[in-house]
Amino acid sequence: MAKATQKQALGRGLSALLKDPSNDIKSIQDKNADKVVGNIVELELEAIEINPFQPRTSFNEETLKELATSIKELGVIQPITVRKVGFNKYQLVSGERRYRASKLVGLTTIPAYIRIANDQESLEMALVENIQRVDLDPIEIALSYQRLIDEINLTQEQLSDRVGKNRSTVANYMRLLKLDPIVQTGMRDGFISMGHGRALISVESQTLQLDIYEKIISNQLSVRQTEALVKSLINPESKPPKTETELPKHIKKGIKEFSEYFGHKIDVKVGKNGAGKISIPFHSEEDFNRIKKLLKGAK
Repeated sequence: MAKATQKQALGRGLSALLKDPSNDIKSIQDKNADKVVGNIVELELEAIEINPFQPRTSFNEETLKELATSIKELGVIQPITVRKVGFNKYQLVSGERRYRASKLVGLTTIPAYIRIANDQESLEMALVENIQRVDLDPIEIALSYQRLIDEINLTQEQLSDRVGKNRSTVANYMRLLKLDPIVQTGMRDGFISMGHGRALISVESQTLQLDIYEKIISNQLSVRQTEALVKSLINPESKPPKTETELPKHIKKGIKEFSEYFGHKIDVKVGKNGAGKISIPFHSEEDFNRIKKLLKGAK
């Protein structure tokens, strides 16, 4: 606690220092730069602008409000990172969700690390930081990879080193950008998975891609069924994939009740003989334990 208090006090002192025009810093060699760079500074939100290099263009409103509620109760636990672009003017490098959530709850200042970075360095930091997030959809990741290659002139091998991924993984993501934009949007919205997308990449005709995409949605095809469908269309001599048996009305009604009870969309598969299986998804250890209690009938 003593270190945290000392750090906050230091931040307030640096904030006062930065508001003095005679102490303005523009590079790591400038006067007082060593006192500012790498330390936590309490900055006014009005002095911070959005990073134009931010690869993420959409933010989930519900999760943003949840973060805002947390910040209202506990404050900003993890400082944002900014770079200096002028006197008392800063640009976000990372932490835009924290920045937006802080504005939602009416905060006027936010703790921040100040970095000295040019446009290219700022872009790279924003992209790499964004890629490390766990909630990105495959297309967002692919677009971030592409920007790193195009705007920082990295090879796929260099890129794989920067982001800590195998080169084959990087290549698989980037190939998704060859898909029709409608298919890409479907992946971003969660209608199909990355596995579905990879199966569609081998289909050169975008018209055919869209036809298969519609079949995936309407027939709820699995990745394996999609791969078989693509194979049958490319090679007509192969057998077409089997579609799922139409669910009886009583099961369709039961799925809705199951989904409401467990708080997740429940998947049910039924064979021609009437036998089947029920799949209950979970998203974390806590979620798994919650579902286990529900199955046991625990209160």
